[in-house]
Amino acid sequence: MIELHFYKMQGTGNDFVVIDNRDGKLSLDEIIEHTPQLCDRIFGIGADGFIALNSPQLPDTDYTMIYRNSDGSDAGMCGNGARCLARLAWQLGMGTNFTFNVHDAIYKASVNEDNGLISISFPDTLQPKWISIDDLKLLQIYPGTEHLVLHTDDKKLAEEEELNSLGRKIRNHPVINPPGSNVNFISIRPDKSIQLQTYERGVEGLTQACGTGAIASALATDFITSADANELRNIQVTVKGGILNVQFKRNEATGNYEEIKLTGPAAVVYEGTFHL
Repeated sequence: MIELHFYKMQGTGNDFVVIDNRDGKLSLDEIIEHTPQLCDRIFGIGADGFIALNSPQLPDTDYTMIYRNSDGSDAGMCGNGARCLARLAWQLGMGTNFTFNVHDAIYKASVNEDNGLISISFPDTLQPKWISIDDLKLLQIYPGTEHLVLHTDDKKLAEEEELNSLGRKIRNHPVINPPGSNVNFISIRPDKSIQLQTYERGVEGLTQACGTGAIASALATDFITSADANELRNIQVTVKGGILNVQFKRNEATGNYEEIKLTGPAAVVYEGTFHL
């Protein structure tokens, strides 16, 4: 039996089981094996995903972020999870500014000690492209993991049973599988702010928030509305769990997105010991 000290954390309602694994207590295979048990909301701690703070695996980084969906699958990057992990690293006395990796991609994190907000800077992202799934036209974009964006309205965003059904259908459609995709339903306000609901692959349902989904939705909104290029923009994204801010700039020459930054709150809910 393994005694595992954990932190239950949340970023705008997206919740995680997080551990300090710099001593290598759990191998990657063990993390994959135990994640479904730890994330089970009845028989475990309960969470959308599992995160491990690992020792740096790449040069010039402060730590490696290991993230798994609640079913144990590899999610790629998780924006809200990255903010939670940076919050924990700060709490553990590691500083306020970090460079870290998820797989081979490099990210930067910054903790604002005055207001508690945490920002994650992302690598450049290719411009979205249109794809068709059955009779739907969606924007496909990859801010560290697979995302699709579908424009709808506020009324339909409240119809969660229908969103779950449509999200499940799109996520499992053979056009995009494997590996499947997260599905974002957005409503664009007159001021270009966004209301967002995300069906998350690996959780297989709507979540309170999705950080990379907020980025995908903000970039898709910019793409749809043809905003001025080479201008630093900030888009407010409202999710069920709170408010996220996405900053970026579109390169006019390439159409790609640069200087991408996700900002929002993250907090430790409680900590404890779990017996594996």
